Amino acid sequence: MKKLLTKILFIFFFCNALYALPIPENNKAKFDIIRKNKVIGSHIINFKKNGDSLIIETNININVKVLFIPAYKFFHKSEEVWKNEKFLKIDAYTDFEDEREYFIKGKVEGDQFLASGMDGDISVNQNILPSNFWNINILKEKKLFDTQKGIIREIKVKDLGSEEIRIDDKKIHCKKFSFNASSNPKDKGPFPEYTLWYSKEDELIKFKFRNWKDNKIVSIIRNYQD
Repeated sequence: MKKLLTKILFIFFFCNALYALPIPENNKAKFDIIRKNKVIGSHIINFKKNGDSLIIETNININVKVLFIPAYKFFHKSEEVWKNEKFLKIDAYTDFEDEREYFIKGKVEGDQFLASGMDGDISVNQNILPSNFWNINILKEKKLFDTQKGIIREIKVKDLGSEEIRIDDKKIHCKKFSFNASSNPKDKGPFPEYTLWYSKEDELIKFKFRNWKDNKIVSIIRNYQD
């Protein structure tokens, strides 16, 4: 009886240690990237279920033009593999505007997460989470795996309470947070402070940051039209 109780408690705590991922009904979340009231790009997340596995594909594409001449470009693509709500693997590619390119790979092996990115090879605890804002559970962590540069960042999160925001003709009651992360010597500028809004169903609705280069606000807002 004692052994059975111990086993039940182990299963209970183990299952509760795994993160439930908020997945939209149509398995897709599209965001418009907006600067100075103009859409300058898209941020699209696709969710593909395969048995007890989940593939999360993220595509970010930014193209800013001034007088029809390309002024800024950014591209990011990643594929995360989850199984039974546990993060197992990532393949990612990021192309920054200044010709920096990062090919990022990471996977769980044993009790470690092994990855390579901007700073070369790293090894951390297997429970590390990728820095995909879609997953509200990242806000509970102290460290995250940066999916754009393949490094570990320490994070600080502040609960800002609740706020009702409007998207098109929809009023959405949201939980609001600020998000800060540690800088890396190879960063070209300071890591921006993000403000994040999540619905009561824990889906990411909106986030924004201030670009340190031109001091302009960039907002990434859920697009329910597509």
